[in-house]
Amino acid sequence: MLKLDKTWLNPKIKSKFLLENTLCKGAMKYFSVCMYNILLTGGAGFIGSNLLRALLNDERVSLVRVMDNFETGYRQNLEEVKNHQKFELVEASICDYNSCLKAMKGITHVSHQAALGSVPRSINNPIATNNTNIVGSLNIFNAAKEEGVNRIVYAASSSTYGDSKTLPKVEDKIGKPLSPYAVTKYVVELYADVFGKTYDMDFIGLRYFNVFGPHQSPKGAYAAVIPLFMDAVLNNEPPTINGDGSYSRDFTYVDNVVQANIRALFTDSNEALNEVYNVAFGQKTTLLELFDYICAEADSDLKPSHGPNRVGDIPHSLADISKARELLKYDPVISVQDGLKGSFEWYKENRKYFL
Repeated sequence: MLKLDKTWLNPKIKSKFLLENTLCKGAMKYFSVCMYNILLTGGAGFIGSNLLRALLNDERVSLVRVMDNFETGYRQNLEEVKNHQKFELVEASICDYNSCLKAMKGITHVSHQAALGSVPRSINNPIATNNTNIVGSLNIFNAAKEEGVNRIVYAASSSTYGDSKTLPKVEDKIGKPLSPYAVTKYVVELYADVFGKTYDMDFIGLRYFNVFGPHQSPKGAYAAVIPLFMDAVLNNEPPTINGDGSYSRDFTYVDNVVQANIRALFTDSNEALNEVYNVAFGQKTTLLELFDYICAEADSDLKPSHGPNRVGDIPHSLADISKARELLKYDPVISVQDGLKGSFEWYKENRKYFL
């Protein structure tokens, strides 16, 4: 196998060499298939662990180094891949800059998924949310700059649209943030834009819309609505819906989100770089419709109770995904209903997973 110094880990240098020199077929294959070393922050979390499995199975990837401090991630999400030959684990926080520098050694691409999610959590503890989401992201971005890593794909959020009433949501039309969490995710977008322009780096931001699927925990005070509904139905315990259930979201199955991340990581389109994209399915579903779908899948006649609307919640959210379709070739193929079917089977088979 070829031995390469750190210079070769810079994708721009590698690409320039390949264009200007004639290499043997074996070397060409080495560069095109085996040269991608990925740092995946938050790889023990819900989205991160689903993305991790896809990256480990991608022939273009030779290493996936997960960086996670397990504050919100789960060790069991890594259990089935811990002995994979492409897998490495760095147990550290993105809030520790020196750890970020060490984790970045030898990396070609960054998938930055680590964050403290949840609007209610950010309202209860805005300082912790700020430290992880803004300071932590800045640490990752700057460590990437220092180590010559050019491609960074980062998790953004539909919360950035704030109080904008425009539907569907289009990337260049946002409102004012409605929560500390939304502020932090927008600031990360601003930092990515500035780093891209100032340091000649390639960033792609993916604004997630209400992602759901296997490995999403129903436990804790800040659990998302779909795993909470799944857990409630499986235990035959009526869940509480915030408000009258008419609020709607663009619920997005995690496999669609994984597809968007991989296409962003490996796109060779210059036009696609240094942009933010909506990542969703492009369909509104109310909370009552959502609960009805889950009950139908479970053959349950359970009825929900109702509580007050949550502070910081917007009534409706729906994404325009045409930009991601055009520039990233994003093609979400798993519908909300099909995703709920797969998710329900996973929760039914893994009822003790998060105990």
